[in-house]
Amino acid sequence: MPADVTIHGIKNCDTMKKARAWLDANAIAHAFHDYKTQGIDRAMLAAWAKSAGWEVLLNRAGTTFRKLPDAEKEGLTEARAIALMLGHPSAIKRPVLTVGGTILVGFDPARYAAALGR
Repeated sequence: MPADVTIHGIKNCDTMKKARAWLDANAIAHAFHDYKTQGIDRAMLAAWAKSAGWEVLLNRAGTTFRKLPDAEKEGLTEARAIALMLGHPSAIKRPVLTVGGTILVGFDPARYAAALGR
């Protein structure tokens, strides 16, 4: 099993609860980082965007993004998307699972199993 597993997201998100329950059911030790209460830094978001793509990382379907003024949502670039996610952490798709240098965005039990050797 990979050593450093961290799940990033928001505590009360239903998808987060499913992902954490899956990790617990599969006896995978992990840290939890709540980026809504603990914050997130630009360097981490930039690394995630480089690895997974900012389009994958930005939760356009969520309430937070949908409620933003159109001017903030239009013409997005990676830099603008990262700035938007820094200002509105709830606009980051959840969960983001980091396993060593691997980043998985969203919860998919099959992808988790493959990345975690289950």
